[in-house]
Order: sequence, then structure tokens, then C-alpha cells
Amino acid sequence: MAHDKHDGKHDIAETPSTLPAAADPRRRSLLKAGFGATLLPVGGSFLLSACSSDDDEDSPAPDTPAPQPQPEPQPQPQPANVSSFAVAVLPDTQFYSRYATDAENQQFMRKYGSEPYKAQTQWVADHAKSLSIPFLIHLGDVVDQQGKPDQWKVADAAMTILEDAKVPYSILAGNHDVILDRDYVDASSQASATDAQRNLAVEPYLQTFGADRAKKQATFGGRDPSGFHEYHVFQAEGQKFMVLSLSWRISDAALTWANQVIRANPSLPVILVNHQLLNIDKDGVTPLEVPYGLMLWDKLIRDNDQIFMTLNGHYHGAAHLAKTNAFGNPVEEMVVDYQMAYQGGNGLMRLYEFDLSNNEIRVLSFSPWVPQKPKNTLNAFDQAVLTGANEQFTIKMDFAKRFGGFNKDFKAAEPSHTALVDQARALILANYTDPAATEQKPAADSEDYPQVPDTLAHWRFFGGANGQPVQVGEVVADRTGLNPVRRAALNVDGVAGAQLGDVVWSNDHHYLSAAPGSVRFLNTDKNTARMSYFITDTAAVLNAETVPNGYTVEAFIKIDRDWTASRNAWMNIMTRDGKRGNLPGFSGGDPESPPLLFAVSSLREIQWEVVPERTGTRDAKANWSGEIIADKWMHVAVVNDNTTHETILYVEGAPVLRNTSDAPGLATLAADMPWVIGAGSWDGARADGFFGSIGEVRIVGRALQPAQWLTARKS
Repeated sequence: MAHDKHDGKHDIAETPSTLPAAADPRRRSLLKAGFGATLLPVGGSFLLSACSSDDDEDSPAPDTPAPQPQPEPQPQPQPANVSSFAVAVLPDTQFYSRYATDAENQQFMRKYGSEPYKAQTQWVADHAKSLSIPFLIHLGDVVDQQGKPDQWKVADAAMTILEDAKVPYSILAGNHDVILDRDYVDASSQASATDAQRNLAVEPYLQTFGADRAKKQATFGGRDPSGFHEYHVFQAEGQKFMVLSLSWRISDAALTWANQVIRANPSLPVILVNHQLLNIDKDGVTPLEVPYGLMLWDKLIRDNDQIFMTLNGHYHGAAHLAKTNAFGNPVEEMVVDYQMAYQGGNGLMRLYEFDLSNNEIRVLSFSPWVPQKPKNTLNAFDQAVLTGANEQFTIKMDFAKRFGGFNKDFKAAEPSHTALVDQARALILANYTDPAATEQKPAADSEDYPQVPDTLAHWRFFGGANGQPVQVGEVVADRTGLNPVRRAALNVDGVAGAQLGDVVWSNDHHYLSAAPGSVRFLNTDKNTARMSYFITDTAAVLNAETVPNGYTVEAFIKIDRDWTASRNAWMNIMTRDGKRGNLPGFSGGDPESPPLLFAVSSLREIQWEVVPERTGTRDAKANWSGEIIADKWMHVAVVNDNTTHETILYVEGAPVLRNTSDAPGLATLAADMPWVIGAGSWDGARADGFFGSIGEVRIVGRALQPAQWLTARKS
């Protein structure tokens, strides 16, 4: 997975049983969870209208026709038998391994009574024979934190299910599975952080999934000297296929080994598996090539006609690219990684059916775990089968022609069964229906939202002319009347290069926000310290607030379409000033950070990280969302329960996976330390300005239910 390693231990809170009503499908479509989630099909029926007559009441009624004989019902055509087999694919399982551990409060078992990783492998074990699944492929990032033994134990138990069922599989190390994780930039990168530079004796991946374990697979062909890369040969429908599985950051020596393996098996079609190869562009659907994938193309794929298909994870979402190799033949490249979807992927996986009779590869993306979850835990973000264009599709491939250059004898076997993806879909959806989506109504006017008691501050950023600058010192009122914010002076407290036009009024807003506008933060660049922001007065009542009775913080935000990690990583939606290292009892990292961070990470995750209000030793507590789509309005809610001290982060109504517990209140350093909207601070200097739009921010001194959020209507 392309992901910063949040290695700090976060206590995990249980999602409340009261979830938002099944969300509007427009909100479901905005959740990227690593991918652009697809809308559920909108149900609809054709209206059959009776023929009407223009005759008045005095017109004689026509003669009633004699009953006509009804035709005999015709038998429905039976699905044709085909010669086919299916390969199961597990994308990045890292969050399944992490959040099934005691250290993370047994997130899945505690809430759902089952675990997604085991549900995936058990489903394959149960149906491998009936669905003609001769092999399973794991795309890497087996665990999230390679230094945590308990995460490897979760992975070990899940993969043991396949071994016990005699279902062969390949596996590889992703960037989260190796001790030294550095990306490939260019040819010079091969001198460091590849398998050749690792201390093999201490790599946890090799200790759990070493060569001795791999050799027990009936399909095992061999591993390279490092032990990180392997190949398998499986047989299906009378034909043999190779799976060449290469771990993170392959060395030049291992590339030589991989080429030799292919040359030693000159008649075998090859499925090449990597953790990183193909990426996904900003729109969430278009394939995007990256330097590492291009290096693999040049050094391995292009000149090996046997490689007809590649699979990789790492990048959040799904995409497909067909490239032409040196022989003029297509190579089908596919990336899939669901870890940033709801519940860390929600058990989503894939089945690739190779239909040798009809010369096509059919792809099914599905979750065997969702139908197992208790019905009362399901919400509109649970989907058992994905139907988007990048999730359910067919690739035409004349196998005999495609493989003819190296295997003249390739042919289909006798048809013996119906389409396997259709059978699999029926198995998944048997006795299960995705929760229905309900329409959420836009506001009738600017006051059409729940105005709740215990509101501590509510800023609504609208009122100026569209596109015009917000003047320095201009005030945005707090609906409580107690804590107005004003645009801060330019180029103070470490800011450089800020101009008046860097914050403008906009008529744009989230469709569920009653506020008919927003402010847009422009030209923000963390490298030059250019930013603009709003700040409370030093005498504002809110500055001293520690919310001892729990809290709900809401914001409508939109990340700018031109956001980049290099310029905008860790940008702040809202903070409160001060250095958390100065708080009594603080013992955590980054003491230069403020005591509250409501931010967007280098991976466009929402970060809610706060120091609780308590005596004694304390550290920061953090919630993390999945990846957020740029250029889309999002509603973010953070709800802290006063009784349990659990904090749940919601994005577009969906509770995220990585939540925290034992986090009472919000610490403040002093009653004159202001709140800041649109920027943060580091070591006392202003930093990490926001790049995008903010519509509303509300802080309430207690936990609210979804029906009381700003996305709801007044009545």
C-alpha cells in the first residue's frame, strides 16, 4: 500500500450501534476507500399506462373481445456450459491483520463476531472445488506493521485455512511487510532498499512465509536466493499456467532470476504479480503508469511474450490498462487495492474467471465477509458485490492466438460447467440484499438544519461575493455570538508570500449543507510557508474549553483538485494553538505539534489527533479515515462519547475503521490560546495551511446522533 506507516498504537473504539440511516447514494459515491465507490443501481420500474379514450361518457362502450388463448410459457434458455477456471485474488490485507489483534482491541471480532481475512480464505477453501479455483494470489502488504508479531499471527492463521484445504497460493512482501520501505525513483534506486540490501535473517516476512512453508504448496516451483520472490505452476482445464510473484523492490539479480524462470518454462503463459506496478490517476478510474512499473516493463515484461497479464495492489482503488509488448501482443495490467474502503476493505476481493470456450476473462469484485456480518450492523456502505466499470468487467482474449507464439497446443477442454463468476455471485448474494439507500434532502433554506443545545461554536463561511477576496480582518460570525473568527493578518508568525486573493468567497457548498457558500483557500504551499487562515480572538470563550461532557465536531470540506502531497501534505482544517509538549504529563511524540490536529495527511486521510484532558501521563490519541477524493465535498464528523470516552470519526456518514478510545475531553494550554481554521502550527510558528474549501465548522459540547448533524434537516 502507498501509505505512511502510522506505527503508533491507537486504542480502537467500537462504532455505535446507531449508525446513520442508509445514506443517500450520492454520498456513497464520494467515499474512496482507496477507490471511487460505485453507486448501487437505482431501482426503477417501467410504468405501463392503459390506453385512454377521448370519447365522452355518452359514447357507447366497445364490444368486449372474446378471451384469447394464452401462449404456453416458453422454457428459459439454460446457461451454456464452458471450459473455464477461476483464480482468487486477495488485495492488501494489512488492516485486516492489524485490527484483528488485541493491541487494536479486536476491532472486527468485537463488532461483528468474525474477521474479514479469515472470511476471505475460508470462502475460497469452501468453494475451491465447486468453483474450479485451482489457485489464489495474494498481492502483498500482508500486514500493516511488520514489527508487530501479532499481526503476522493473524495472517498466518488466515493463510493456514488455505493450506489445510489444500488450496495452493502465492504470496509476496509489500512495502509494509519489509523492514526498510523506500520507493523506486529511477535506475539509481536499484542501489538501495531492494531485496539485495536486506538482512534476510531478521525480516519478519521470511520468518512467517519462508521458503520451507512455500515448498509445501503442490504448485511451488521455486524461490530466488533472497527468498522474497517465488513462482508456481498450476494446472486447470488441461493447461498449465505460471504465477510469477515478485516482492517489494526487486533487485537486478532477482530480475535476472525471474527472466531465467520464464526461459526455463518456455511454453507456459505467465501471470506476473507484484505489489507495485500500475497506479490510478486522480479521477479514481484512469490507469497511471509509475517509474517502478515502467522499469519492470523494460526489464521483464515487454520482451517476455509469455507474460500476458499482471496484477498488483499498493495503490488505492482499481484500474486496468492494456499495453502492447515487443511481439505486438496485449498485456493486461490490473491494479486493485480496497484497503481505504469502508472497514479497511470490508472483505472485498476478486475472482478472475478464464473462460477458454468464449475467449474472455471475467472479473468479479465481491466480499464474502459482508453477508456474514450481523444484519443490525449493516449500513449503506456495505456492498457484497461491486458493479462499477473498473470492478466488474470482461477482457476479450483469444487464448490460442495470444499464446500461439510459445504454445501451439493450447486449447480449451470440454465444456463442463456454467460461468463461474455467475455461480460465485449467486453464492454471495443468496439470502442477502445490500441495505437500501435513502434520499437525503438538501436544505430548504439557510436555517434548515438542527440547531442543537450545547453548541459551543458554529462558523458558516458565506456572505461575500463569489470569487472576491475575504478582506484581512473580516469577521465570520459564530452563531453562538461568543467566538467570531477573523481573517488573520498576512505574512505574520512565519507565513511568507501570502496575498489578499489567497482566500476568496465561493457559492460552492456541500449539497447537504444549509450554508449557501464557502471560502476557498488558494495558492497554499507548505514549502514556502504561503497560507492564509482565520483565528479566534485571544479572549474568545472557546479558547479555554476542554469539553468535559464529550463533543461533536463537524466540518464540510473540499480538497482542491490540484492538491499534491509535496505541497499540501498534513494541511490543517482546524487546530488550537500551542505546543503539546508543554502540556503537563505529555509523553508522546512530536511535542512541537499543537494539542489538536484536524488535518489531511500525505495520503489525503482525515486525521483527528488530540491530547485528552486528564491528569497524569498522557499521549495524543488519533483517528484516521481512508483516502479522501479531491475536488469532492465531504462532511466529516468527530463524535466523542462522555460515558465511554470513545471517539468515532465519520466521513460522509460512514464510520471509519481506525478510531480511538480512552480519550476524554480536549486539552488546552491556556485560555488565551486561539483556535485556527485553515492552518496549524509547528514549534510555535504557523504551518500546514489548508488548500481547498471549507463551508461550515461546528463544535458541540456533547455527543450528537446523526439526526442532529448538519447534514440533517430541522424537522
